Amino acid sequence: MEDPRAKGRLMSARDTHLRSVCKAISWRVIATLTTTLIAYFVTGKWETALFIGGWEALVKIVVYTLHERVWEHIPFGRREPEYYI
Repeated sequence: MEDPRAKGRLMSARDTHLRSVCKAISWRVIATLTTTLIAYFVTGKWETALFIGGWEALVKIVVYTLHERVWEHIPFGRREPEYYI
């Protein structure tokens, strides 16, 4: 297959698997802190709140990463790459 850059076309950027994982982790830190605080205010126990927050983080990192990878294959809402000569 011919390299599209050879004709002056701009290739659209796509996330790597590593970038998707890093995005998932950075978001999970913020979201898990929020969940842990909510769990603490509901239960009044840090041990329970940290247990809930820890499991929530692990499960949702996997789910979010899979979600990102699936959306990489869905064309909805994407623009066609612009071409330059």
